[in-house]
This record gives sequence, C-alpha cells and structure tokens, in this order.
Amino acid sequence: MESPGPPRPTEPRPRRRDRHGRGMRGPVAPPQVPLSASRADTFRDLVQDSVERLERRWPQLADVDFLVLDVPASPDEPVPLGSSAPATRDRHAHVVVYRRPVELRAKNRDERALLVHEVVVEQVAELLGLAPESVDPRYGQD
Repeated sequence: MESPGPPRPTEPRPRRRDRHGRGMRGPVAPPQVPLSASRADTFRDLVQDSVERLERRWPQLADVDFLVLDVPASPDEPVPLGSSAPATRDRHAHVVVYRRPVELRAKNRDERALLVHEVVVEQVAELLGLAPESVDPRYGQD
C-alpha cells in the first residue's frame, strides 16, 4: 500500500529564488543607462538620427517609412546594406537598412554612424531620383 502523501507535481515549479536564497538577479544596468541598450536599439537610434537630419531638409520624407531589418531576405551574392521601394496604392514608400551587414563593415561606433547615414542618404536619393550629393551636400565628405 502506498503512503498517503501529497501528489508529486509533474512539471518543475518556477524558481522564485536562486540556490542561495537571495532572490532573482536584477538587471545589470538600469534602463536609462546606455549600457542597457541593445545593439539593435543603438542601431535604430543611428538610423533615426540620420532620418531626422534629412527630414529637416526634405519634409516630404515624413511620408516614407524607415525600417531596420537584421539581414536581407534574399541571399544575393553582393549583400546589400539597404534597399528602397516607391509608394504603391497599398503601401507607403519605404527605406530599409540592414543592420548586420552594416555592423560587419564598420570597425567602431563612429564608422557605423557614418555608414548608416551614407546608406540612408543613398536609399533616399534613389527613392527621390536624385544624386546623393543633392540629398545631403556633405555626402562622401566625412
């Protein structure tokens, strides 16, 4: 005959404390500190800064969607750093910057910021049918 005891749980219970009874660990840094921002968040901020810089000169860019994707969907031989598509009846015009290819080509944060801005300028120029130098006069000079 089996002893009448509480039934054993079939799944492990979630751990409320660590092995030493001190509780769960907190975040390494508070959310307002730059250390807590992920690489993807930092990259998105670089793209947003570049877009804001261009929108001051080109107000029509307010209708363009700017996206950040990790990698391009199609495995082309030369990996693109960005792409753009004009507006259609169903969708706004959009510019896409691919995070991983840009990060792999830049050695540090300053180079990454410069490369992001160049990619955004090139894609906006393609979208508007202009030369990159007319979209941003400082293009290629930094």
